[in-house]
Amino acid sequence: MIYFGLLALAVGLGLPIAVIGAGLGQGKAAASAFEAMARQPGVAGQIRTNLIISLALIESLVIYALVMFFMMSSKLPAVDAALEAVKSTTGVQ
Repeated sequence: MIYFGLLALAVGLGLPIAVIGAGLGQGKAAASAFEAMARQPGVAGQIRTNLIISLALIESLVIYALVMFFMMSSKLPAVDAALEAVKSTTGVQ
């Protein structure tokens, strides 16, 4: 029963934590790139290219987290089965 509780916790908190981390990382990357473009306008094209590549890599991590979310959520039992398991272990009718 503890397994299913921890699995539900991981499913419920894993994706939001990944999304928050990616959002913070993308914001920091974009802010640094814009600051670099303001300092060196001549290399703005190269900085923009590197920014797009780095943002795509950061976003791919969120997509992997989403895939893991769907894989783990399919392993959760149905609500009725979970309630029956709790009732049978505690003896509550």
